[in-house]
Amino acid sequence: MRHSSLIPAIFAAAMAFLLYPAQTLEAQESPQESSSKPTEAPQPKPPAKPNKDTATKSAPDQPTWDPLRAEKDLEVGQYYMKRGDYDAAIDRFNDAVEAKPGFAVPFKYLGEAQEKKELKKQAIKSYTRYLDLYPHAEDAEKIRKRIDKLWGQAGKGKKSTG
Repeated sequence: MRHSSLIPAIFAAAMAFLLYPAQTLEAQESPQESSSKPTEAPQPKPPAKPNKDTATKSAPDQPTWDPLRAEKDLEVGQYYMKRGDYDAAIDRFNDAVEAKPGFAVPFKYLGEAQEKKELKKQAIKSYTRYLDLYPHAEDAEKIRKRIDKLWGQAGKGKKSTG
């Protein structure tokens, strides 16, 4: 018995089934079954939501927790920081926060970018969140001093706890 002559035939049959599954299903359905199904009008698509140009919001198939993407967002955000594009850096650090919410590092960089952008209250909030998530950070004292400085500049006079 020659097995080599069966392989192309089996391969062709498998490929036909994989490439054309809808036709094989329609061919199996009897005419009586298809006539008993009511014809439905096509449903209108819902209106498109505005694109917010973030990885998690503009692509609905993106997972909400994605540590690898968070790391990449950090790298790209740091690149933008070096170039002085603080708006783009803030966007990328926010993406990193969304991709890995309990990750402290993006909050530190987000605070730095917000501080450079003169968004003092937002920077205080980001730095505070960084310390909440990572209270024993090596740079915790430095971050607390930054928070105190920002509170002074914002005219609040409130000090950080530490």
